[in-house]
Amino acid sequence: MTTIYHNPRCSKSRQGLEILEQSGKPFEVVKYLDTPLSAEALTEIITLLGIKPIALVRKNEAIWKSDFKGKDLTDAEVIDAMVQNPKLIERPIVVNGNKAVIGRPPSLIVDIV
Repeated sequence: MTTIYHNPRCSKSRQGLEILEQSGKPFEVVKYLDTPLSAEALTEIITLLGIKPIALVRKNEAIWKSDFKGKDLTDAEVIDAMVQNPKLIERPIVVNGNKAVIGRPPSLIVDIV
């Protein structure tokens, strides 16, 4: 089952959702701001993405700039920051089996659906 980690207020996330709807395949929508991810779930997604945790952080968010920018954080601390402040997570993220992609640009989603 394909899952999209979605923020309805984000235009890229809405475009990603539209791509999944047009695919005609079943998928699940997780509004991660309403249902925050656990550290374990976020770690699994990061592993599937094949990136370091810092690459999933939205560094222009005010909370990042005020609380974390310039600090030498471990991967676990970066993950904890995203768990505690889900707004920091880049979006949308689409997971399909053992593949995952950050939908920026949203057309990347087509490759794993």
